[in-house]
Amino acid sequence: MKIIIWLSLILLTACGSETDTADLELFVAETAAKPRGRIPPMPEFTPYSAFVYGASALRSPFKSPVIFEEMANRFATLVDAPDEGRSREALENYTLGELSLVGTLSKTENGELKALVQTSTGNVHVVQVGQYMGKNHGKIISVNDSQLDLIEVVPNGSGGWITRPHSMGLKESAEGDK
Repeated sequence: MKIIIWLSLILLTACGSETDTADLELFVAETAAKPRGRIPPMPEFTPYSAFVYGASALRSPFKSPVIFEEMANRFATLVDAPDEGRSREALENYTLGELSLVGTLSKTENGELKALVQTSTGNVHVVQVGQYMGKNHGKIISVNDSQLDLIEVVPNGSGGWITRPHSMGLKESAEGDK
């Protein structure tokens, strides 16, 4: 134990002698020689005013508005679920936004007009009343010279299915705009 005390005293004396503090003194002198700046005053803070929530008596924002449900029931017809066993047609792989009506064909023997529908990939398909297109079970119900009408079957959010009408207008060509 005495040896440890003697060794620590020797080490402490060795560290304490001839300390070179010239670099520290130079730093203090340089810092003191720099011009002293002014600290800007603290900014004025407006006092905190508590927010009082006054909409607690109103309808919860997480519930469907009654008006929306009434409107949905007024314009949509409840229908049975679409037939998932039916074989899908080529245009049912696209959303309606990816499809556009680009033309019509003259009336066939039975007097119906056929439509030319272009996909986003550039392919053109000939469709007629009764065929399906779009990802929401859209069934074509009418085709005329400038428009194609279809009815989609979509979920109503309450476990049922409703119909939703959709129309596609004929696109005008770029040459027609000149």
